[in-house]
Amino acid sequence: MTTLPNPYIPEIATIIETIQETPAIKTFRVTLNTPERMKSFRYEPGQVGQLSVFGVGEATFVINSPPTRMDYLQFSVMAAGEVTSRLHSLKAGDQIGVRAPLGNAFPYESMKGKNVVFVGGGIGMAPLRTLLLFMLDNRKDYGDISLLYGARSPEDMAFRYDLPDWTTRKDMKTVLTIDREAPGWEHTVGLIPNVLLDMNPSPENTVAVTCGPPIMIKFTLQALKKLGFPDESIYTTLEKRMKCGVGICGRCNIGTKYVCMDGPVFTYAELKKLPSEL
Repeated sequence: MTTLPNPYIPEIATIIETIQETPAIKTFRVTLNTPERMKSFRYEPGQVGQLSVFGVGEATFVINSPPTRMDYLQFSVMAAGEVTSRLHSLKAGDQIGVRAPLGNAFPYESMKGKNVVFVGGGIGMAPLRTLLLFMLDNRKDYGDISLLYGARSPEDMAFRYDLPDWTTRKDMKTVLTIDREAPGWEHTVGLIPNVLLDMNPSPENTVAVTCGPPIMIKFTLQALKKLGFPDESIYTTLEKRMKCGVGICGRCNIGTKYVCMDGPVFTYAELKKLPSEL
């Protein structure tokens, strides 16, 4: 009988590449130091990991490379505190701790045969990227795929190395938007919820997956409801609220739910049952 590795026990990983996505966001591509473990590592789109800086602490980030591409695990980090700032100081060759995979995943199996609308804002594109790339790598399993990705400015848009492919593919529709006009910007200008309404995606046999700043999510959910999307067909992820990842510290609880144990992926129907503190 094969015993699966315990995801709650940190493993040592090596940073093989870093990418400065935006002034505040840095991406880390890492490999586990044990080749056999890297080869056997399994996770699903939407699951997260905790990265630890030795002697400083750890924080939770979605694995934003898909399980169909296992040359490395990719995590994108916004500098916002002591741990994330220390992570930003690391470079290729440095060692970090990884606890993964944690949390639930997007229900990609039940999405088969359906159209999918992705709506991402800023660093919120990270969890969507995992699911989007997974679906593109399994393209025949899904219907029409649409992506609306926005940021405050071109400089705040992450994963720009993906955009040439996403904007030219024939098997998906991509709309890029920024909040205000900027020199050299050739795509849409407008707030994400307004652009979504202009896109007017049909809710028929369609699921919507959204993530971004809280204010963006709030108005995007309102836009999706205005377009006729049922609560059960709208998904988002709340990994930013996760702390210990094992349901002990209690800092990610919302009412009776623990994001690290019951999430981080939730439907809008599930979120509406949670206390208004969300």
